[in-house]
Amino acid sequence: MNEYGTQQIVSATESDAGKRVDVFLSAALDMSRSAVQQLLDTGAVQCDGRTVSKSLRTAAGDTFTVTLPPIRECEVLPENIPLDIVYEDDHIVVVNKPQGMVVHPAPGHTEGTLVSALLYHAGDSLSDINGIIRPGIVHRIDRDTSGLIVVAKNNAAHLSLAAQLADHSMYRIYSAILRGRIDDAGTVDAPIGRHKTDRKKMAVLRDSGRHAVTHYEPVCPLTGHTLCRLRLETGRTHQIRVHMSYIGHPVLGDPVYGGGQTPFEKKHPTLFHGQCLHAGEISFVHPHSGKQVTFRCDPPADFIRIKELLEQE
Repeated sequence: MNEYGTQQIVSATESDAGKRVDVFLSAALDMSRSAVQQLLDTGAVQCDGRTVSKSLRTAAGDTFTVTLPPIRECEVLPENIPLDIVYEDDHIVVVNKPQGMVVHPAPGHTEGTLVSALLYHAGDSLSDINGIIRPGIVHRIDRDTSGLIVVAKNNAAHLSLAAQLADHSMYRIYSAILRGRIDDAGTVDAPIGRHKTDRKKMAVLRDSGRHAVTHYEPVCPLTGHTLCRLRLETGRTHQIRVHMSYIGHPVLGDPVYGGGQTPFEKKHPTLFHGQCLHAGEISFVHPHSGKQVTFRCDPPADFIRIKELLEQE
């Protein structure tokens, strides 16, 4: 996820050669093309020290420096967006986030976010520890991952939930369709950090990454794939996607980490709106009652349909 008021550096590879610069940067920075075009118009994109025009076609090895503008407070506005609320009380709200929704505002994604929907739904009843851009947000999941997020409605709840995340007592269980056959349960204990040459990606970095642990177990075999249950012990950016790719079983529908553009995906393109990864269970100590609570939700319909088709092949 990009941060406001920062610079991002991205490099084009052989596979990017010949692409329009706005198309390339839109994918590389996870921004809309219109937002990238605005950056190009204002001279915020440079290549080798020269301002880039919208007519440029990328070449392998091109390195782009993109200066992202700081967000303005007025850009974070309530929006009447329906929410799939699994549970709510005076202290927390548990939401089933759909694929395609960004959790909080970021360059190119200032509207249609979960934060905007929460502001409309809860008004001022959200914690303010994370500031105006992330009210109530204790943790997040990727834009194209669906599933459960717990949101804090006051600062005491926020501090309690954040502490549980830090000491790994908050359990988060995911379902994923992974490429290849997996017969045994296992654990990936491999540090994760920003990719050294492709800044839009994360990677396993043994020398400089942050501690990251993912536990996985097969649920059922599928044709050329495996439905797996995964538990996060830590919560690094793109953790499951990076770890599963690292062991040779990327998440189906994830082009960034090797799980996209498969024959099955090309055969059923309308079913794919992101990676086949769903945060289906979350368990923690309620910040007010002190009792352990667990919430679950089913994967989206397209995820279930993909599983069914793979069972039939």
